[in-house]
Order: sequence, then C-alpha cells, then structure tokens
Amino acid sequence: MKISLVGAGNVGSLTAMRLAQENLGQLVLIDIAGDMACGKAYDLEDAQPILKYAYNIKGTNDIKEIKDSDLIIITAGLVRKPGMTREDLLIKNATILKSISLEIKETAPQAIIIVVTNPLDLMTYFVLKATGFNKNRVLGMGINLDAARFANLISKELNIPVTDIEASVIGTHGETMIPLPRFTNIKGVALDEFLDDKKMENLINKTKARGAQIVSLLGNGSAYFAPSAAITAVARAILKDEKRALGASAYLDGEYGLKDVTIGVPCRLGKEGVEKIIELDLTASEKKDLANSAETIRNLAKQLPL
Repeated sequence: MKISLVGAGNVGSLTAMRLAQENLGQLVLIDIAGDMACGKAYDLEDAQPILKYAYNIKGTNDIKEIKDSDLIIITAGLVRKPGMTREDLLIKNATILKSISLEIKETAPQAIIIVVTNPLDLMTYFVLKATGFNKNRVLGMGINLDAARFANLISKELNIPVTDIEASVIGTHGETMIPLPRFTNIKGVALDEFLDDKKMENLINKTKARGAQIVSLLGNGSAYFAPSAAITAVARAILKDEKRALGASAYLDGEYGLKDVTIGVPCRLGKEGVEKIIELDLTASEKKDLANSAETIRNLAKQLPL
C-alpha cells in the first residue's frame, strides 16, 4: 500500500511516524516548504535501528509523488492561532487544497482521501467536489478526535480509566459539535446515569472548547499528538479493512434527513472508505441540533471557490 501525507508540519510528520511504526505501507511525506519533508523523512529513517522497526519512507517537495497512492492524507494548510476559529481559515485553505485536489484527481484517481485541514467539514466537502470522487472515498478526520477529548474529560471528572469509556460525538468538528451522553458508555452504562445536568453541560462545553484551549496554550499552532493518533486510527481501519465503527466527516445523501453536506457521523470504515453511515436513533432535540450544525456548514460552503 502506498500512503501519501500532504503536509509535513507537526500533524503530518507525527502521523507519518505513527503510520511507519505500525508498518501500514510505503510512506511519502510531501511539503512545498523547501526540503523540510525530506529532512523529516531522513530523521524518521534514522530512528529505525533504535526502534527496531523497518519501514519505507520518502520525503519530497514534489506533489506529483502522490502518483498511484492508495491513501492520501491531507494536513496541508494554515493552522489556527489564538483567537481564530477554524472557519477563519476557510478561503485561504480552500485555495491551497484546490491545487492539491486537482493533482490527486489526475495522478491518483483510485485513492481514498482523508482530509484533516481546517475547517475540516468544509474542506472535506470542498475536496470531494473538486476531485469529483465517489462520496465514500473522501472523508474527514474530526469527531473521532472530539470523542477522544470528551472521553478524556469524562475520565478526569469521574476519576475512572479512560479505557473504560466509549464516547460519542456528532456534528461539526467545531463549536457546533454535539457530544452525546446517551450514546457515551462507561462499561456499557450510559454517561447520563453518572452525572447531573449541570456537570454534564460543563463537560460538553469543555469538550467543545478543548481545541481552542490547546491553541491558546500553545500560542503558535494547534494540537498534533491526539490528532495524529485519530488520523492513524482512521487510516488503519481503511488499510486493514477493519469494518470498524468510527466517527468521521462523511457526505450525507438523505441519512439523518440531511443532503449534500459533509458532517461528523459514526461510519463503518473499511477498504472502500466510508462503507456505511451508521444512523443513531436521535431524539427530536438531538436531530434539531444536528440540523443546525449542518446549516452552519452549508452557510459557509457558499463561500467556497467551487
């Protein structure tokens, strides 16, 4: 399997390391910023004797090296700075991703694409439309990261191991995300059995603000340890045909009563990409929240240079 990572910043390079250590395929790390990708690939090569892993990685500044890739992960683009929303990056990152999308369409027409660039749901929609690929072959990494953050905060609140928690989040990878306590389980018991309404609301608000909090604390750039882990989980599910249920930004064509929008929902992921949209039995209130979340995406999508 050939895996190309477009963007060799913190997220892209750390994802390359995780994928290399799992030996998921031949890796190509691409970045237009001089020889940075090449330098990082050399550094990852040098780690092999210490880690006792053998993997194949190449660094380049030539986007055409994506040719014949089976999986392409796009992390390229500007990152958030303190005070910025993900949506503030919309036009600039769409411009960057347009040329990448056209190159993928020409040189890797069989690839599955995982979009990570923010604003994630909008960039996933943009790449889907720009490439013209089938809807199952373009997805965004987003709400599986948000679910991980929700689980971590629950663990801290209840003082229980994070491994005991299966968290669920739907909606945008942004401020209108929807953590779902009813579908979040602690050893099979729903989260809303453990917390009162006030504590639950506090946890949900903390989850929504977690990304911005990390951006503010870092001062220059955004999170990369957890995002790279989330990307790797999605890539693994596809490359190993795990048929695993994971949250992803996927194109909806009637599911959840929504059409022509990419938004975070649980999906079954396998060798074909998004092999099934899993429809949760939402309450009327949860359906309304998801519809409102989708509407924020649609309104911003009107600005995309399609």
